[in-house]
Amino acid sequence: MREQDKERVLVEVVHRVFNHYTRDPHTTEQALFDTLYEERIRLETEKDRSRAKKQKAFYRKIYREALQASPTRQAELLKQVIQAFADEVAGHFDPRVFALATRVAPPALSALLNALSPLRLLAAIPTGMATLDDQIVIDGETEAFKAVARMGTTVLVSTHLSNLDSIILGYSLFRLGLPPYTYGAGLNLFANKMIGFFMHNLGAYKVDRRKKAEVYKHVLKTYAGYTMELGYHNMFFPGGTRSRSGAVENKLKMGLLGMALDAYIHNLCNKKPRPDVFVVPCTLNYQLVLEAETLIDDYLKAVGKSRYIIEDDEFSKPRRVAEFLARLFSLDSRIHLVVSNPLDVFGNRVDEQGNSRDHRGRIVDRTSYVRRNGAPTFDAQRDQEYTRELARSITEAFHRDTVIKPTNLLAYAVLDWVWEKCPGMDFYRVLRTGGPEESLPLTEAYNRVDRTLATLRDLEKACRLRLDESLKGRDTGAIVGDALAHLKSYHRRPALTRRGDRLFHVDRNLLLYYHNRLTGYGLPTWEKPQ
Repeated sequence: MREQDKERVLVEVVHRVFNHYTRDPHTTEQALFDTLYEERIRLETEKDRSRAKKQKAFYRKIYREALQASPTRQAELLKQVIQAFADEVAGHFDPRVFALATRVAPPALSALLNALSPLRLLAAIPTGMATLDDQIVIDGETEAFKAVARMGTTVLVSTHLSNLDSIILGYSLFRLGLPPYTYGAGLNLFANKMIGFFMHNLGAYKVDRRKKAEVYKHVLKTYAGYTMELGYHNMFFPGGTRSRSGAVENKLKMGLLGMALDAYIHNLCNKKPRPDVFVVPCTLNYQLVLEAETLIDDYLKAVGKSRYIIEDDEFSKPRRVAEFLARLFSLDSRIHLVVSNPLDVFGNRVDEQGNSRDHRGRIVDRTSYVRRNGAPTFDAQRDQEYTRELARSITEAFHRDTVIKPTNLLAYAVLDWVWEKCPGMDFYRVLRTGGPEESLPLTEAYNRVDRTLATLRDLEKACRLRLDESLKGRDTGAIVGDALAHLKSYHRRPALTRRGDRLFHVDRNLLLYYHNRLTGYGLPTWEKPQ
C-alpha cells in the first residue's frame, strides 16, 4: 500500500463497513455488542499484556457508554471500533525497502524475511550447493499470468502448506518480473521486529486470526476488495490457513474470494478503463514441509478450529528454519510453484488475449454476468453462486497442478500396507501402535510403490495431477531411496527408516501427513473416517 493511498483506503473502508452495519438501529446495536463480546473473549487469552491492557480499556469505555447510548451514539461508537480495526489492518509499501530486499542474494532474502542473520544461514549451507534460484522451479501458465497482469488486476490464490509460502511466492513474483503484491499476514508474524519490518514494508497487511467478530472480518474483506479496485494486485490463501492434514485444499473461504467479484462490479459501475479482475490459482509443492510435525499433530487432535493459529511451530524457531533450508539445499530438493490458467471472477478460463472462455472454449462476455437492464448491479444471491463457481474452478486447478513428490508416494504405499494389516482397528490406535507388524519387506514396499505410481501416471495423462520429474525415468529403488533420504533428514523422528531389507514405520503421524497429499484423487485413502 503506497503511503499516498493509505488514507484514502482507510476512509473508504470505514465508510463502507459503517454503512453496512447502520442500515437500521437493531443491526447497529447487535453488531456493536457482538463485537465487544467476541473481543472480550479473545483478550482473555492475549499473551501481550501491554496490548491487552490498552485494548481492554478501550472496549470497557465503549461498552459502558453503549449501554445507555442512543441509536445515533451507538452508531458513532461502532464507527470507533471499525476505525480501530482498520488502523490495525492497514498495510504499507516502501519501494526503497523492496528495492533493497530484491538486491540481496536469494538465500539472504529468505533469511531476512525469516528473522535470521544472512551470514548465519549462509554458514549453514556448505559451499558449492545450489542457490535458491536453482531450488525454486516456476512452471505452468506463466506467460498467461503475466499477460493478464498487464490487462487488469490479478489475485494470486495459492495452496498453503507452510509459513514459508508467502516468502516463496513473493520471491517468485519478483523473478517473473511482476510487481509487488498486497497480501495478508498473520499478526503473530509481525511480533519479531526484523520480519515485521520487512512484511510491513513489502505490502503485507495484518490479519489477526484470533478475532472472530463479523465486523472485523468485514473490515478485512473490504480492505482487500478496495485495494483491488485501486489496481493493487493481491495474493492470499483461499483455504484460510495452512493445510493441517497435508491434503490439497477442497474447501475455500468464500468471503475474501468474493471480493474479487465485488471489486469487478464496482469497477464497472465506476467505468474504470481497466475494470477486469483476474484470479490466478497456483500450487506450492515441497518434498519436506517445515511445520509438518506440528500441523499433523494439530489436525489429529481436532483442535484446528479453536486454535486456528499456531504460535509455537517450527517457523517460530530460527534455528529450525535454517536447518530446514540447509537440508533442502543439501538434498537438492526442488520447490515447485505451478501457475494454473488464469480465471475470471466467474470461474471461466481466461486466455492470453484476456478473453473469457466457457467449458466448450467459446468466448463469453464477462459483463453480461452482472448486467441488469444494461447496467452492472450487485445481487447478493447471484454473486454468491458466482463465487461458488469460482471456488470450484480453483479447487480443480489446485488438484490438477499439484506436484506429487516421492515422499507422498512412499508414505501412501506404506500406510496402505499398515492399514491392510490392521482390519477393524481404531484409527488412532493404528497411528499410536502401528499394528501387529512394525516393518514391511522392502520388496513389498517396491511393489506397492510401483502399483500406486502406475495409477498416478494414468491420472497425469488425464491431466488430473502432475508428477515430479524425480518420479520419471528412475527405477523404484532410486525413488524409494530419494523419499527415505528426505523422510529421515529433517524431522525430529524419522518417518521411515530402512534396516537391511525391511522398512520400519517409525512416525506414522508424519507418514499420514505426507500421504494425505494423494487424497482427493479417487485412490483408496488411509485417513480418519468422517
